[in-house]
Amino acid sequence: GIRDVAPSRGLGDLYKRQYETMYTEITKIIECGLSKDSARVAMYAKLLAEKYEADGEKKMSAKIRSLLDSNIKKNSLITEQFLNLPVDNETRLSIADILSPEINTTELILSNSVQEAVKEFVEVIEHKEKFMALGIEIHNSLLLYGPPGCGKTSLAKYIAKSIQLPIIIARLDSMISSLLGNTSKNIRKLFEFADNKPCILFLDEFDAIAKNRKDQNEQGELKRVINSLLQNIDDFLANGNILIAATNHQELLDDAIWRRFEKVIFIDRPGLAEKKGLINSLISKFANSLTKSDVEKMALMLDNLSYSEIKKVINGSITKSVINNRNEFNLVDVVYGYFQYQHSNEYTEEELVRFLSENNISQKEIAKFIGTSIRQIRNSLNLK
Repeated sequence: GIRDVAPSRGLGDLYKRQYETMYTEITKIIECGLSKDSARVAMYAKLLAEKYEADGEKKMSAKIRSLLDSNIKKNSLITEQFLNLPVDNETRLSIADILSPEINTTELILSNSVQEAVKEFVEVIEHKEKFMALGIEIHNSLLLYGPPGCGKTSLAKYIAKSIQLPIIIARLDSMISSLLGNTSKNIRKLFEFADNKPCILFLDEFDAIAKNRKDQNEQGELKRVINSLLQNIDDFLANGNILIAATNHQELLDDAIWRRFEKVIFIDRPGLAEKKGLINSLISKFANSLTKSDVEKMALMLDNLSYSEIKKVINGSITKSVINNRNEFNLVDVVYGYFQYQHSNEYTEEELVRFLSENNISQKEIAKFIGTSIRQIRNSLNLK
C-alpha cells in the first residue's frame, strides 16, 4: 500500500505533502499497534481511509474500512473469552466480575500529585515496548491506599478506560472460602483466568487476602494464602500483565506485598481545591445562584469528608430541592444537607436553625426554607 502512494522525482509539493501525511498516519498505526492501543489504531486507520478516498484511491479505502468492520465483529467475539468467569467450588459463586472499558465513569477530581503519578503509570504501560528494547524490566503493578470513599476503585476503572482494556474485579467475598485450602485455589484460578488476556486485574479491599503473616491472631492457613498470593503475583507480572490493588488498611498488609508493586499511590481525602472542583462539577448541571464565595464556604464546611461523602451531601441536597419543586439550588440546601447527613433524623428544629445561622444563612432565608416566621426563628436563636 505504501508503494501506491510513494512519490517519484518530479512530483509537485502538494503530492509530497499528501504522501507525508499518509506516511504519518501509517507510522501512528504501527506505534499504537505495538502499544496495543486498539482504539487509536482504529481512529488513525479511519483517517487514513478517508485520505485515500479523498485522493481517489477508493479500492484501498474500501479495504481499510472492511478491515475495521471485521475488527469490530472480532472484538465482539473476543469478549467471549471473558464469559466463563472462575467460580468457587464450594458456593459456585463467581469470584470475579468484568467491566468493559467503554463504561461511563464519574469524572475524577484528583490532586495534581496523584494525577501526575497516574499519568506516569499509564504512560509506562503505553510505552512498555521501548523499555523492553532497552532491556529495562518493568512490572505493571500499582497499589492504591488511603481512607475509604476517596476514589481508589473509581481510579482503577478510570485507568482501564484510559488504556482501553477491560477490568477484571476480584470478588473477595466469594474468593475467601470456609474450606481449608480453597482460598488459595481460588486465588490461583483468578490469576490463571486473567493471565495473558488483554485486561487489568483489580484486587479491591486487598488487605482481606494480603494480611501480615506475623499477625498472631491469624492461623497457619493465612500464611499459605499469602505465599500462594505472592507466587501468583510474581508469575502474573512476569508475563507482562497489569495488576492494580487497593486497600483502606495499608497497615495490615504483609511486608512482602509492598515489594511486589512497582508504583504505590496514596489517595487522600480531597483538599480545598479538589473539594471546590468536585462541588462545581456536581452542581453544574442544575440551575443555581451560587457564587465562588458560596462554593468556598461549602468546601470549608465539608472539611475532612471523603469524595463519596461530599457527593452524598451535594446530591442529597439537590434531590430535596427537586422534590420540593424549587427551581434553584442554593447555599442553604447544602448547609441543610450537611447537617442532615451528620445527624440523620435525630435533631430538633431549634438545632437546625442554630446550625444554619452559624453557617451564615440569614434569618429571612432560614424562615423561608423551613416554612415559618422570622419571629419563630428569632425565638429559636433566643434573640430579641
